[in-house]
Amino acid sequence: MAIKHFRPTTNGRRGMSTLGNEEITIKNNPTKSLVVKVNKTGGRNNQGKLTVRHIGGGHTKKYRVIDYKRDKIGVTGRVATIEYDPNRNANIALINYRDGEKRYIIAPNGLKVNMIIENGEGADIKVGNSLPLQNIPVGTMVHCIELKPGKGAEICRAAGAGAQILGRDGKYVIVRLQSGETRKILGVCIATIGVVGNEDANLVNLGKAGRKRHLGIRPTNRGSVMNPNDHPHGGGEGRAPVGRKSPMTPWGKPALGHKTRKTKKASEKLIISRKSK
Repeated sequence: MAIKHFRPTTNGRRGMSTLGNEEITIKNNPTKSLVVKVNKTGGRNNQGKLTVRHIGGGHTKKYRVIDYKRDKIGVTGRVATIEYDPNRNANIALINYRDGEKRYIIAPNGLKVNMIIENGEGADIKVGNSLPLQNIPVGTMVHCIELKPGKGAEICRAAGAGAQILGRDGKYVIVRLQSGETRKILGVCIATIGVVGNEDANLVNLGKAGRKRHLGIRPTNRGSVMNPNDHPHGGGEGRAPVGRKSPMTPWGKPALGHKTRKTKKASEKLIISRKSK
């Protein structure tokens, strides 16, 4: 999808860019049966305590229910629309199945209106079709991959995300993820052919603070401008360095590169090589 730039008519327009909407057929009229209300938390838990900072405000939006399980086996569907989704950076596609049911899926790159999609082991190797990893040829790019059979897609769901199938090892399939990590995934897990569309989403320049607030993101203060009792980076006369061996979080934990993954996690044995640096 192309990126649209603006003339610098105002300070907010200078440098601003947006995504073109050539692929989108419907923007603000989702299917009512596939929409649910989502209450905003403001970053607070059920006790009213602030647990996630910088959340608040934002434009009112409703959640589109996405079909991550793709369990309509043997029933073909037709792509009715490609729609904008305010809850994610990828577009979504409305599928009208032959039995009358409607579902949303993540729209891969190359999916067009009126295309036919299939689910299950007998599906063709075609963009938008979903089938088990063990039935997909080596070298194919896939997205929306399950990690546990029947749970639904958990990885490679963001705009531009995709993984490549490298080979097979018994009941496992070897997959190289977008991060460069190579790991084994059970062959019965479901994946969708293709790469998620809207791959230029990360190149958009918001241009002004207001667009950040429309997304529900409140301002972030640097730790170096705070007092010592508020942040480990705070204090000092004028502009002072961090004063620690490495940058720290507001709670004194190492930041920027500190590994937080549990070393005794059960899935550790399935990882062949770590993320590329």
